[in-house]
Amino acid sequence: MARIAISENEIELGKPLSWDVLDPEGNRLAAAGDIVHTKAHLKLLISGQACREQPEQGPAAAGGDETGATGLGGQESSFTFEEMKLKIGDRLQIQPPARFAMDRVIVRLIGYVKNLSVLVSAPRETNGLRLQIVEGDDLVVRVFTSQNAFGFSATVEKLVKIPFEYLHLSFPAEVKGVVIRKAPRVKSRLVCSVTSEETGEEHISGILVNISAKGALLASRRPLGKKGGTIRVAFRVNLHSIETLLSISAIVRAQFVDENSANSKTSLINHGLEFINLQPNDTLILQSMIYQQMIEQPETLL
Repeated sequence: MARIAISENEIELGKPLSWDVLDPEGNRLAAAGDIVHTKAHLKLLISGQACREQPEQGPAAAGGDETGATGLGGQESSFTFEEMKLKIGDRLQIQPPARFAMDRVIVRLIGYVKNLSVLVSAPRETNGLRLQIVEGDDLVVRVFTSQNAFGFSATVEKLVKIPFEYLHLSFPAEVKGVVIRKAPRVKSRLVCSVTSEETGEEHISGILVNISAKGALLASRRPLGKKGGTIRVAFRVNLHSIETLLSISAIVRAQFVDENSANSKTSLINHGLEFINLQPNDTLILQSMIYQQMIEQPETLL
């Protein structure tokens, strides 16, 4: 399908997108149904020659403001359970009934019998106590694997307590899924230290406000070099309770004032960064961190 460029005035702040926003290679930058809240986000979104699919007939828009089973918006497709390629021990996110204060909990896949039942560990509250889900409760199950997000509805058919606690869920009649862009981006609040690789100026502090395995949006009190310049960004990543220090070279691809702080005495400068010369281990750590956050905090996915 042909693509057409997106202009700034086509996107209304605070309103759900009517279509997926793509980069020139077809990678999804934002999904239909996502909401752009600020001008800074809008400028960053369209700074990379953003485009969308050209409808084949008429102006009918795809997507709308429904997020569907996956909770991520975008055009959902149907999959079989096997196509999710789940492994024993994989983390699944469960959305419990509305009577619970928690809107999501993480469980582990124990196994499944096709067309009969899906077995998962008993969901627990943050204090370690079992969440008081009962037989007959309706749940929404979400899964992130590789470059896809999946979701399906299930009913608690049996709660087993001996020899250990686990749930029998109804086998899904239908699984919905969407493709996540090749380098999914998540919101973050990572404190970083920046060094200019051109001037040698060191220890300029900043915040990585969102990040992917290929780049980040960095906010600082002062400009970090010029557009096209190279900097080195150092920050700590906590992955499965293990803290790792990353030091990554990046090119400044965009630079603009954060509109939320433009009129204050301490305005922030946003920098769109592209990571370069990544070591394989650094890429793996970034991908794992983002994958972990997508599982535990899917609402932070951009």
